[in-house]
Amino acid sequence: MVVNMEESVMPRNIVVESLPQALVEQREVEIVERKGIGHPDSVSDGIAEAVSRSLSKYYIENYGRILHHNTDQVEVVGGQSQPEFNGGTILEPVYILLSGRATTTVNGKRIPYRSIAIKAASDYLKNRFDTINIESDVMIDCRIGHGSIDLRSLYDTRKLLSNDTSFGVGFAPFSETENAVMRAENFVNSDLKKTIPALGYDVKVMGFRKKDTINLTIAAAMVGKYIKDGEDYVDKKEKARELVQKYVQKDSKREIKVSINTADNPKDNLYYLTVTGLSMENGDDGSVGRGNRVTGLITPYRPMSMEAAAGKNPVTHVGKLYNLAAMKIAEQCIKESGGEVPEIHVRIVSQIGRPIDDPHVANLQIVGASEQVSKKYLKDFTRIADDWLANLNRITNMLVAGEINTF
Repeated sequence: MVVNMEESVMPRNIVVESLPQALVEQREVEIVERKGIGHPDSVSDGIAEAVSRSLSKYYIENYGRILHHNTDQVEVVGGQSQPEFNGGTILEPVYILLSGRATTTVNGKRIPYRSIAIKAASDYLKNRFDTINIESDVMIDCRIGHGSIDLRSLYDTRKLLSNDTSFGVGFAPFSETENAVMRAENFVNSDLKKTIPALGYDVKVMGFRKKDTINLTIAAAMVGKYIKDGEDYVDKKEKARELVQKYVQKDSKREIKVSINTADNPKDNLYYLTVTGLSMENGDDGSVGRGNRVTGLITPYRPMSMEAAAGKNPVTHVGKLYNLAAMKIAEQCIKESGGEVPEIHVRIVSQIGRPIDDPHVANLQIVGASEQVSKKYLKDFTRIADDWLANLNRITNMLVAGEINTF
């Protein structure tokens, strides 16, 4: 069942169709991954988005609008450390390179863009990782390229045009495995730290479901200063495993098995031990866009975009806006269907030079529902998609306010 909006009263080309495909929950195998906030790739994403947010606020406060910028080229180059039980030493700092482009001169007046960017990166690290010393453990280097603009000569930019041909992808709802992976990482990086301070911030969760058993393999950096010796390490790791299992199992109908730091080998004195709880302290590198999608997950059994959303311009970059809008559309469609529609996929594609609120096509695929149910929600889902596309500034405002995640 396909409806082209070109044939209806609405101008946008919105296509709603029924997709005869097995639901992800019905498949025998499912794989899901999440790189936690302390993973080097997530650190790169977080810094890139923080710099974009700070520049956006500066532009708004001083010029009434967000000017052109893309700060999505952040590289984390791992340092060197010597972790030990009861302590450890940082031998060489982590090097963080801020790159990309920004409007640095307006009407002939220079903007302190490098100071803004470095402060944003520094504040991001301070506010999230209390185990690192920004002055000694990290080197932040800003090499953001510059551009100038004369606001007096600009035409009316209220009708923004796409500067790229790109696409965004979304889906809903999360599967039981996806929820388990997300909840496990969030739990380790929040409440569980209060019980076990030895847990670091660099946490990666790999979920593998086979039929009705979900296996969660967790890599969690441990902080040496909170651990007395190898025996204490093993005890704390086992306690963490038990608490994570209990936490994620309570909201799951399937059996969940949790493993933590499976590469440890106490006989050979091999432990995932760190000084700061961040693997970037000792050689692990990171880049923007190499980790989680805008869903917060990496989901090979779902439709995905390879777009690196973090740090992209929140006003005109369709790759960023369409991925986030696709997720919002999918989530609202599922919510309004009240469970009658079990799964939905959303894809939105732009065409360079076309208004960003008028994509070349927005395609909504209803999965696992009867033809009758699909027809029932055709108009409602079209309305939802049309509303989000007509009001993409809502996504922009949420990004600037830090109310929506890009990784």
